[in-house]
Amino acid sequence: QVQLVASGGGLVQAGGSLRLSCVASGRSLSVYTMGWGWFRQAPGKDREFVAVISSSGTSTSYADSVKGRFTTSRDNAKNTVYLQMNSLKPEDTGVYYCAAGGWGTSDQNYNYWGQGTEVTVSS
Repeated sequence: QVQLVASGGGLVQAGGSLRLSCVASGRSLSVYTMGWGWFRQAPGKDREFVAVISSSGTSTSYADSVKGRFTTSRDNAKNTVYLQMNSLKPEDTGVYYCAAGGWGTSDQNYNYWGQGTEVTVSS
């Protein structure tokens, strides 16, 4: 079974930065041959797409709300995907989840999920 562990969340003031990490363990072909995504969920809101990166790291896609501020990357040697978040805004607050074994903006397209890490941006 595949296990994903997300970390790096915390409390930050508006305009600050955070770097989230997601580390995978276990063995599954789809984890390494398909995309990794980032999703977030604010209180009382549906889980929404943030970013996705291809298995090779050569292709990325971002939600309009984070374009120009967030960057996702990966280090396949460490089985790790990152989400660098700059110029954070209060509306970025939420629980951030990493997902593996999929592609696209729908959370239904991913096979594996991390536990989530909380990000709070104060004004």
